[in-house]
Amino acid sequence: MRQPFCQLQEEVMRRIAKFQKVSWEQFLEGWKDAFPNMEEEKIRKIYDGIRLPRRATAGSAGYDFFSPVDFELKPGETLKMPTGIRAWMEPDWVLKIYPRSGLGFKYRLQLNNTVGIIDSDYYNSDNEGHIFIKITNDSREGKTVQVQENTGFAQGIFLEYGITVDDDATAVRNGGMGSTTGK
Repeated sequence: MRQPFCQLQEEVMRRIAKFQKVSWEQFLEGWKDAFPNMEEEKIRKIYDGIRLPRRATAGSAGYDFFSPVDFELKPGETLKMPTGIRAWMEPDWVLKIYPRSGLGFKYRLQLNNTVGIIDSDYYNSDNEGHIFIKITNDSREGKTVQVQENTGFAQGIFLEYGITVDDDATAVRNGGMGSTTGK
């Protein structure tokens, strides 16, 4: 008798990562940077309601990142969203962040850096590996994007990677975007 696909998939999938919330202090700092005029009490409520990324189905590759608040983006508008999330992962793995497929297809919602790359050593950075997602509504049809709180707006996919045989990188990361220089 054949096993159902989902059961077979569960048996072969490696568990290589874990999502966690950043500390309250780190979230507060990141949120005030993105939204400087919000009251601390409201920010605390947002922090308490953060949902960890999840897959929608057993066959999904992407982990949905849920918006911590309602937001609207008119054509050409940009938003930097502090997610309150960090990702621990085994070495030699990377988390790639993309917009949710439907939002990209319907509204041309795009990440400002095309694809977000979260390296395994980002987790230990000074900012606790806090993942920010900067998105732009690049609609050419005049469509406004509206995303409700706790709705998926981005997705992350873990991928294993390799290095060259003559690789000699020994530097240690301490920072977020732009902290590795490739010297």
